[in-house]
This record gives sequence, C-alpha cells and structure tokens, in this order.
Amino acid sequence: MTKLRVGLLFGGRSGEHEVSINSARAIAKALSAEQNASKYEILPFYIQKDGRWLAGEAPQKVLESGIPLLEAQESTSDGQLTSNPQTQILSQWQSPSQVAQVDVWFPILHGPNGEDGTIQGLLTLMQVPFVGSGVLGSAMGMDKIAMKMAFEQAGLPQVKYKALTRAQVWSNPCVFPKLCDEIEATLGYPAFVKPANLGSSVGIAKVRSRPELEAALDNAASYDRRLIVEAGVVAREVECAVLGNDHPQASVVGEISYDSDFYDYETKYTEGKADLLIPARIPDAIVRQIQDMALQAFAAVDAAGLARVDFFYVEATKEVLINEINTLPGFTATSMYPQLWEHSGVSFPELVDQLVQFAIARQSGK
Repeated sequence: MTKLRVGLLFGGRSGEHEVSINSARAIAKALSAEQNASKYEILPFYIQKDGRWLAGEAPQKVLESGIPLLEAQESTSDGQLTSNPQTQILSQWQSPSQVAQVDVWFPILHGPNGEDGTIQGLLTLMQVPFVGSGVLGSAMGMDKIAMKMAFEQAGLPQVKYKALTRAQVWSNPCVFPKLCDEIEATLGYPAFVKPANLGSSVGIAKVRSRPELEAALDNAASYDRRLIVEAGVVAREVECAVLGNDHPQASVVGEISYDSDFYDYETKYTEGKADLLIPARIPDAIVRQIQDMALQAFAAVDAAGLARVDFFYVEATKEVLINEINTLPGFTATSMYPQLWEHSGVSFPELVDQLVQFAIARQSGK
C-alpha cells in the first residue's frame, strides 16, 4: 500500500514557536506509531523564527532535539526553502520537490501566522488537503472580537466585553480617560485586557484599578491594533474538545485548576503550575449543555477538523458562559485537547489518524 505523505508544518514566527515544536514532535510520534506507520510518511517542514522555511534534514533535527534553529540557513540543498518563502513554495510547487510530494498538510503552527487563516490561505492555494479549519474558521477563531460577535449571533451566553482599537488607546490623551471611565462603568473590576489576535495568554492582564487598566491597555496595544476588555467572573474553567467536519462530535469535559491569579502563559506552560481534571466533576446536565454549546460554537465560526472550546461554569448559579474557541490547540501528549479525547476513548495515534482522514474528506467534499 502506498503511504500518504504528510507535510508536518511547524515552528513559525509567533511567540508560541516552542509550543509548536513540542506539538509537532508528539504528532510525528503518533504518525510513526505501529497502527499508523504503514499508512503515513512524514515530510517535516520547519519555519524558523525569522520566517525562513526549511525542509529535509534541518526540520528532522528539530523534531529529534526539540530545540529551535536560531540562525538563518541559506543552503538550497536537500530541499530547503530559502529567501522569500512564498516565492520558493510556489516555484517548488511546479517542480519535483518535497513540497510537491505532500499528499496532505498537517499545520501545527500556534498563534499569529499559524492559526489565524494566513497559512490556511496559502495551503488552500496549493489545492492540497490540510488538517484543521479553513481561512474563515481560523481567522474568526483567532480574532477574539470577531469570535465573540459570532457567538453572540449564535445566541451563546458570554461575559460582557468591550472592543477597542490601538488608535483609541494611543491617539488622543483627552479621549483616553473617558474610555477608561466607560470601561469601568460597563464592565467594572476585575477585568481582563487582551490583544484580540494573540494566543497562549500573551499580552493579557487582569486589572483591578484605574492605573492597572491604563497600563494593561497600553501594553496590549503594543501587541495588536485590536483589543478587547472582558468583565471578570468567579467561575470554574472547563473545556471541551470537538472533532469532525460537518457532523462533529464533542468529547468529555475537563477542568483546569491553578493557584495563580489567572491562567497566564507561565501557568499554562510551566509543569506543575496547573492541574487538569478529566472528566470534570460537574453535573451531567451541565456536561451535556457544555458539549452542545461547544458544537454550536464550532459551527458558529465555521471550524473544521478540530477545536477546543473553553467555558466558565458559574457554580453558584449553574450558568455556563462561553469563553473562546481555539481552532489549533496545543497538541503535546499532555495538552488538554488530546487528553480529552483519550478519556473519550480515542487514543493519541488514532486521533491524529482521524484528523488526517477528516482533512482528506473535507477536500473531496465529503
């Protein structure tokens, strides 16, 4: 049987470069597992932090070591893609090369330029199937403002929020105090200030006072031209994984607990800082509600393949509020998304296999 050649695309220019490498290593291991080894051949492609694309031996070394390549590599031997990456990809697409050999792409690029629709647009132009959401689903899943507008249209309950732009924060010193007054009046404290288009809690701050609010807005504006401020809520943080295309399924529900002030970058990626409880100890009726809302959110942003949907469960009132959807969640063996499916009866290698098959089915219109 001819093996399917999977283009494993990882690294990237975002702050989640190292997370992407760890996810790619886990996926490569799953594709090489006994039940998948006869079906798939891995063709790794690594995007350095400077934006250069590498193929051949270099990405394989990164997968083996888990260490990013820090220096640009100019060699064009061994299928490496150099110079302008888009030009090189399109030119190599016309010739026998590793890019042209790819049967299905598995992009595991977290953050901007990875899960925001940009790389998905490039892969769409290649007319080769790829794992995950398309341009629309990826872009809406990444932009917290567009995401919340889609949730609102779908009738999904969520915390109060206010959308802002960098221009509102930086352009006029006279307007800024009025802006803060409005945020305090409508959202109160505590509140969360976030860049609209970053992942892994980068640039996010929890604020409890006017000085903290002003500093957080200024900091968030340095990351993104679109910002969002959300009202704080006392709640348990629970998550549900979704798998499939037009008829997706929802996993069991898991809960995240931690001792830090909120689920920030350090808490997410420092071992021992957060605990995952799967399944979450919540009433069955709430579990079913969360699963149903996860599927609604998946449809609302036109997601495909996979997504992790995060919620707030206000135990005092039995209220469930949707927080966000992540269309390309962390994919290490200890990440919440694969663990949720592990506890739902789908092993890590089986999960990766299903995602590749869903990508092919979506491309063929099935």
